Amino acid sequence: MNEGHSRESHWKVRLYKRVRERGYDSLTAFAEARPTTSLVALAEELGEADISAVQVFSGLVAEAERSHQVTRLVRGQFVRELSESLPEGWPAVMDDANRFEVAQALAFWFGFTPETHRERAEQVMAALRATPPPPGWRPLGPDDELLRTLLPDEDV
Repeated sequence: MNEGHSRESHWKVRLYKRVRERGYDSLTAFAEARPTTSLVALAEELGEADISAVQVFSGLVAEAERSHQVTRLVRGQFVRELSESLPEGWPAVMDDANRFEVAQALAFWFGFTPETHRERAEQVMAALRATPPPPGWRPLGPDDELLRTLLPDEDV
């Protein structure tokens, strides 16, 4: 086996070692300490050259599944995507440009939603289109009251 394959196969070991080096017991704790930080920025903080956003998300999903916290993970990813796409919060006016920004944020979020939660994510998106949140709404974590109303904890 060459060096490249060895490095590739040990990404989980590197990922968790770096999380522990930063004083966290889990990748989830590391990510939740930075609730509005994108997956790309989390990956860069853990190792720009050899940790990717997809690897970070894969680790987060595995931890969420083990702890039965997938819905919380889905809410957390919603926060990350909205923070990146709508840094000023939900737009007050839904013109074409803002409609595009909202659609893009929701599409990115949906793309990271595990299959088990896709139907619920579709319901959340429909609810947001039917009854938009207040202008400026910007959830700062997975425990945001409105976000928990839209996507309550429950077994899926």
